[in-house]
Amino acid sequence: MLRGIAHGAKHTFTLLLTRPQSCNPGLKFSSVWPDVANRRFLIHSSYTTDTKSREENKKTLENLYSLSVDITKIRRLKEWVLLQDVAYVKEIAGILQEMGADKTTVANIIERCPEAILHTPAEINSQRALWQLVCQNENQLVKLIEQFPESFFTTEYQQNQKANILFFQELGLKNNIITRFLTSAPNIFYNPVENNKSVIETLQINYLNLGGSEANMKIWILKLLSQNPFILLNTSTAIQENLEFLQKNNFTDQEVLQLLSKLKGFIFQLNSATMQKSMLFSKNIFKCSDQELKQLVLKCPALLYYSVPVLEERLEGLLKEGISIAQIRETPMVLELTTQIVQYRIKKLSALGYDIKSGNLESLNGTKKDFEVTYGKIQSKKERPIFNPVAPLHIED
Repeated sequence: MLRGIAHGAKHTFTLLLTRPQSCNPGLKFSSVWPDVANRRFLIHSSYTTDTKSREENKKTLENLYSLSVDITKIRRLKEWVLLQDVAYVKEIAGILQEMGADKTTVANIIERCPEAILHTPAEINSQRALWQLVCQNENQLVKLIEQFPESFFTTEYQQNQKANILFFQELGLKNNIITRFLTSAPNIFYNPVENNKSVIETLQINYLNLGGSEANMKIWILKLLSQNPFILLNTSTAIQENLEFLQKNNFTDQEVLQLLSKLKGFIFQLNSATMQKSMLFSKNIFKCSDQELKQLVLKCPALLYYSVPVLEERLEGLLKEGISIAQIRETPMVLELTTQIVQYRIKKLSALGYDIKSGNLESLNGTKKDFEVTYGKIQSKKERPIFNPVAPLHIED
């Protein structure tokens, strides 16, 4: 389940790691990330950015107006683009239109990613050919560009992108999955392909060493990548260190594999110090032995994944609602939910007369859909008339 973790994955996945979640301070990515994070600054700084002493390029403005582009949006977000001596407005618009984009779509793309007009037509045509390796047709490509223009107009790593696309195809990933990676996790394509191959090989070796079968290895790797492609931003050393941490804490090989599957590989984005602190915190709170703690972690990997501040906040929220430590220990998965979600669900159940303080916490667990099903069952039971099969029937004459 891991709603909280999945939620975190979603943020990570869709925001391309540009905004790390506050609940995951233990995330640790490869050394490539600082370079990737600074990429836009470097691109920006390679152009003139002195907005006070420079005037906007009149030819650029005229070409943008002819495309019905909202200039005020560009001025507000990236005015420096309008100051450049050279821009390829007509050429980039022409390439997009060749692919099937109408005038409105072209305007939307440029408004969302103004620096697109600073790329040469040759660069964009190369990127077009690159993405066509995995797109079904140009209609799909245009839709992707409109949704994720910055991903498409990042042309600095074309050689790495192409090599990684071919590697992923050889590995067995379907084109629709690779397309999703290109739009939502483009950072993994900026690595040299050798880096990604090294991480995959490390995962394969460890999977087999932990008792996984050769027959299932490919399926396991592909599933892990599909769920969390950001595994590839880690180094082989970091992966090895985290696996060794689990083994040093007496998790068996089978249990380590179980955790890897439950955590969808996010364990590789943690570090041993953070995991150690989280486990020690849980041990003190629940007053349990090392073996009991291990069972709690296997039952609820969030105890390993979340940092101490996050666990403290969620425990405090539960205790304020009158829930006991004993109840939480019995159903630790409740810690996967944010305090706001817990409060909302308790309020809904209380309206039906369900006393969460005296019952178990299973009714709080699950995804939104799971909870709605549970809530519906409790509601139906409450509304259902009680029938006593031995009660006498009162029949009028």
